[in-house]
Amino acid sequence: MPLREQPNDRAATIEEIATIRRPFRAPPPTKDGPRTNDEIRVREVQLIDHEGQNRGIVPTGEALEIAMEAGLDLVEIQPNAQPPVCKILDYGRFKYQSQKKAAETRKKQKTVEIKEIKMRPNIDTHDYEVKMKAMMRFFSEGDKVKVTLRFRGREMAHQDLGMKLLMQVRDETAEIAKVESSPRLEGRQMVMVLSPIQR
Repeated sequence: MPLREQPNDRAATIEEIATIRRPFRAPPPTKDGPRTNDEIRVREVQLIDHEGQNRGIVPTGEALEIAMEAGLDLVEIQPNAQPPVCKILDYGRFKYQSQKKAAETRKKQKTVEIKEIKMRPNIDTHDYEVKMKAMMRFFSEGDKVKVTLRFRGREMAHQDLGMKLLMQVRDETAEIAKVESSPRLEGRQMVMVLSPIQR
């Protein structure tokens, strides 16, 4: 006598089939950079040949033929123009030079960081000198410095000492830094921000 299929088994089988029949479709690859050769699908383009001569408005097919004859690529350099501006050049070399230029730009851009120097109102002379040396190094690297003066316990009653210390820091760094944010009290600490003077 054949075994009868249980209702739960049947539901599980239908579920398995449903998951098998749903194939994964990867999103189409997105190309970074300008369109080249056959990717340019407009009817006509403003053509600049490999010698830098402006040939005016040319049918795209003809522009592709000129590029092939020169052994180079047709590259869309201004896609939003009407018609798009295309140039005949070596795309591999163009891409390499663009990446090199972008890397140079990134290298020149320095991200300004805010470094923090923590002090106490009754800081020891040696500790103060060490902190000042670090501060000068931060300024020479082009970073801003946040000077945080922390008060503990009864020190809160002597905020004038804290203010005096911050004014001393300001005066000693006056030649290379300017006060960006004046000393202010934040809870149990006094904060001042200094930024380097651009030369």
